[in-house]
Order: sequence, then C-alpha cells, then structure tokens
Amino acid sequence: MHAVVTPPPIPVETLLLAYRSGVFPMSDGRDDPEVFWVEPRERAVLPLGGFRLSSSLRKALRQDRFDVRIDTAFAQVMAHCAAPRPDHSESWISQRIMDSYQDLHRAGHAHSLECWQDGELVGGLYGVSFDRVFCGESMFTRADNASKVALAWLVALMRRAGFGLLDCQFMTDHLASLGAAEMPQAHYVNQVRQAGGPPSASLPEAYASLLAEASSSSSASSEGDAGLASPGKLIAQSLTHTS
Repeated sequence: MHAVVTPPPIPVETLLLAYRSGVFPMSDGRDDPEVFWVEPRERAVLPLGGFRLSSSLRKALRQDRFDVRIDTAFAQVMAHCAAPRPDHSESWISQRIMDSYQDLHRAGHAHSLECWQDGELVGGLYGVSFDRVFCGESMFTRADNASKVALAWLVALMRRAGFGLLDCQFMTDHLASLGAAEMPQAHYVNQVRQAGGPPSASLPEAYASLLAEASSSSSASSEGDAGLASPGKLIAQSLTHTS
C-alpha cells in the first residue's frame, strides 16, 4: 500500500481571499488529502453587543477559573479540535487544513484563545482574523465552561480592539444559547465588506491591554480602592452591561 501524501498547505493569500468572499475550506475526514470549499446558505453570526452571559459563565469568569492565554498553543488547540469526539464521527480538520492554518497563524491571521488549568490545556478555540472580522473555526472543552470562557474572552477582546463581525459559520444550539443568529449568505458577505479596514488594535494587543488594565485595577484595590482586580471580572462586567 502507498502512504497518503499530504498536498502542500493552501497558500495564505488564497485562504484570505476565500474568507473575504464568504467561503472556507473543509475536508471529508482527518486523513483526506483534499479540501472542498463551503459557502453556507445561512451564516451564523454572534453580535458583539448581544453575547448572552449566563450566571454560571459569569461566575466562572469572575472567579478566573482558568488561566486564559492567546496564541501560546495554536497547534495544540487545533489538534484538540480535530480529535475524535462522541458527537462527531469524523473530523473535518485534516492534516492539510492544520498545516494551512498554522501558516495563517504564523502570518498573523489566525489566533487561538486557550483555557489552562493546573498547567493543562482544558479548552479553547481558534479562528481566522482579517480586517475587523474574526471567523471562528472550532472549539473544544475538557472542563465545565472552558470553551464558553474562551468565547467570552474573544468577544471582549474583539470589542476592545474595535472589531465589527464575529462569524460562527454554522448555527448550533450551543451558539444560539450564547446569542448567535443566522443571516443569509449575501447579507453576511455585505457585513464582511462593511467590516473592512484595520481594527484599532490586534487581538494580542487587546489581550495585553486587558491584562494591563486588570493589573492597574489590582494595584488600586490593594491600596484601598474598590478595584476590579482581575481580567475575568473586567470581562464579566463589560459583557453584563451588554447582555
């Protein structure tokens, strides 16, 4: 038998052109060397001002239950998302897609939000970033609320950085419970165009800004001021005001 040869990664420029056109690649299986291009009739979008913060998620954020990081384990997050799950018989994230998105990550156009607990990666998400758009690709969780915490952080960072559109691709009950809604593909592509131009900050810059604000708040709190004192509390407060 001949070993399956993985074709070269999809070029970064090709991927970005596809995303700007409302199209993205998938594979039929983990070992499939080919990709096909998907253009959904209906697109799931999570309004940045309409994130639904449940009481349990608010509690997880305020307690800083997880050490949330950005872009420290992109390949690991993708590997976890591609791993077999009880509710998915076959992953659409093939080796070629993993190679392609790691190139996109190195080019600064793909990011991961990661939840760590006791030194272990227990949840997270990854997606594609261009202009003021973030297209969520996949998420995973190995601890209660971990993927939801990662998504809450993503929404907060996008708001802080001046992004305009969070694409979730396909609607699920899970996304609907967090405030996602469907729109026709033509409407979605129009929103992508409206979100053209650079954001006021990159997502890693927004992350650094959030940590700096939390550190400043913590210092004020230690001096007797009623500061918020943690990134999770800042995020919970900001999302509560828009939920």
